[in-house]
Amino acid sequence: MVIAFLAMAASVSAQVDFDTKARFAVLMDYESGAIIFQKDADLRLEPASMTKLMTLAVVFNEIRAGRISLDDTFFVSENAWRTGGATSGGSTMFAELNSQIRVEDLVRSVIIQSGNDAAIVLAEGIAGSEATFASMMNELAGTIGLDGSNFTNSTGLPDPDEYSTARDLAEIGRYLIREFPEYYHYFSEPEMEWNNIRQPNRNSLIDVGIGVDGLKTGHTNAAGYGSVISTAQGDRRLIAVVHGLTSMRERAEEGRKLLTWGQRAFERITPYAAGAVVGYADVYGGEASSVAMVGQGEIALYLPRGSRQCLSATLNYNGPLLPPVRQGDRIGELRVFCNDQLVQSAPLYAAEDVRQGDLVRRATDALKQLAIGWL
Repeated sequence: MVIAFLAMAASVSAQVDFDTKARFAVLMDYESGAIIFQKDADLRLEPASMTKLMTLAVVFNEIRAGRISLDDTFFVSENAWRTGGATSGGSTMFAELNSQIRVEDLVRSVIIQSGNDAAIVLAEGIAGSEATFASMMNELAGTIGLDGSNFTNSTGLPDPDEYSTARDLAEIGRYLIREFPEYYHYFSEPEMEWNNIRQPNRNSLIDVGIGVDGLKTGHTNAAGYGSVISTAQGDRRLIAVVHGLTSMRERAEEGRKLLTWGQRAFERITPYAAGAVVGYADVYGGEASSVAMVGQGEIALYLPRGSRQCLSATLNYNGPLLPPVRQGDRIGELRVFCNDQLVQSAPLYAAEDVRQGDLVRRATDALKQLAIGWL
């Protein structure tokens, strides 16, 4: 259902003018999750080594739960050594077969070196096998709310059944920054040495003067070059995804351009404070006939600097909703348009629980729905 919503027209923006060579791209406001720019954001893509962000999310959750610690050591199996080690031809930590490696060193390798062997060692050490670990990745992906992803391994090595979207990759990056700030410093380390081999951080935008401090690059021959990157300047943090590029140089350049454009060309406004009601969604058969929709925290918009021209906005949800509706359920989306072009969107959530109504309420709403169907 689409509901015209014009009350915020005085606070929204003008035409967005930006293009990128990337096949897929997203620029996200970290605080609100609002999408500032998108290009095929919801089409399936091969995530390559950006998959390792989900691997890290599972690892950090296991540490938080107390099931493992950074000081634990995991065994380097023959599978990890052959699939992800020096003989594999891919990115590697150069872990020695049958050695024991601390979890912290494995984590640093996954982040800095993109070590496939390190990712597999973590997966096997936590879950016993990569397949079982992939199930944990998918379970967490569902919890985070990733709608377009499926993971089959911890590395991102090519598999036709493994896929994600640019939007989901940005959401994983946002989740890691928000939920695990105590580990985020690893992403900005410039290099790592293991087995007497020193390797630089594969994110070449670290320390180039635009505030980039994470997160992860990826590449396969079929998918091309991609990255999930974040920058913080002042009180503003952006997360960018670019993918499907032809070289490391092009990947770095397109990522830099997108982030720089987002920081310089836009100003941030907050038309809705945390907890402010954006609108209401109809509920049929519930104790209440509607439920308030709110943002996840404040809803922020990025607008071209100096521009407060009016736009249209809509509330979108698949309705009427059916109970039970639980507080925090994602039930809709605020979409902001300029001249009928979508320029930003932000997810909306149920502000309270709505339980199933009594028999009279359910019957009344059923008759209403039937009557509408006859019109």
